Amino acid sequence: MNLDQLIQTISIWILPVLFAVTIHEAAHGYAARRLGDTTAQMLGRLSLNPLRHIDPIGTLLVPGVLLALGGFVFGWAKPVPVNMNNLRNPRRDMALVAVAGPGSNLLMALGWAIIMKFGIWLVLTAGYDFAKPIVYMGAAGITINLVLLVLNLLPIPPLDGGRVLSGIVPPRWADILDRIEPYGLIILIALLFTHVLGYVLYPVISWLTNLIYGVFHLPML
Repeated sequence: MNLDQLIQTISIWILPVLFAVTIHEAAHGYAARRLGDTTAQMLGRLSLNPLRHIDPIGTLLVPGVLLALGGFVFGWAKPVPVNMNNLRNPRRDMALVAVAGPGSNLLMALGWAIIMKFGIWLVLTAGYDFAKPIVYMGAAGITINLVLLVLNLLPIPPLDGGRVLSGIVPPRWADILDRIEPYGLIILIALLFTHVLGYVLYPVISWLTNLIYGVFHLPML
């Protein structure tokens, strides 16, 4: 990928990535507040302002490098703090807080599908060639949000799926998951470099992508 292609690719992906990771984290905070914990609000993290959630490495550097290499694109933002002790039903509510993040990614994927559909209409029906970047940005938004949705639902703590699993299994199993959490990132990196992560994620992401593209009658780019 030459420099011009890289700049073009980054300009298409930057907004979808920022929205995907920012709203994902904000969703955790809003869910926690609704369930009794105002920690995120008190710390100024209950916001849709990307500047409050951006992690320079996870939100900018890692996705940028992965885009340049043409590989598996994902990213993360600074985790929104949640005090489990403030929740009305700690184990159940922590699972609900966790699932709010991936849930927001599903809604955003559908939103970007609508934007992509609108961009295609502008290009094909109204003849506005300037709308082509909207089409590609919509496709990028669908992809990054589905990647974050499926990735975060893996039952590996501290991913959201691990927290959901911890909230629904018997307490003794939840304790085991809690002890695994400090090693979760190492496990995830190992799965990534051994390509196991791709084998697990790609079939689900592909199925969801085909489903959304089919429902909205979108062309594969």
